Amino acid sequence: QVYLTESGGGAAQAGGSLRLSCVASGWNWRYYAVAWFRQAPGKARQIVAGVGWRSGGDYEYYDNTVKGRFIISRDTSKKTVDLQMNRLEPEDTAVYFCAARSTRGQVGYGMEDYTYWGRGTQVTVSS
Repeated sequence: QVYLTESGGGAAQAGGSLRLSCVASGWNWRYYAVAWFRQAPGKARQIVAGVGWRSGGDYEYYDNTVKGRFIISRDTSKKTVDLQMNRLEPEDTAVYFCAARSTRGQVGYGMEDYTYWGRGTQVTVSS
């Protein structure tokens, strides 16, 4: 059984930083794409960032709304995928979910591309 567990959410001021972490149990996800999604109240769940794998190694994807502010990284020894969130904005307020694909390789951009999900962690950014 595969379990994904997120941690690190909380409250921050605009301009501040938070770091989210997702750990997988029951699975070695080294070559599988992992992504962070977020869902704000009343809105659809959308991808924020993802890390995929190809022959040269890991590569990262970022949504335009977070490019240049967020950094996704994979630590294979700890089996974690972290999301460093800098220069936070009130619009970043959402529940953040970690998700993983069950096929190797590329980042998927929609929820339907992901098989495994964490339960989510709340991020609240105040102005």
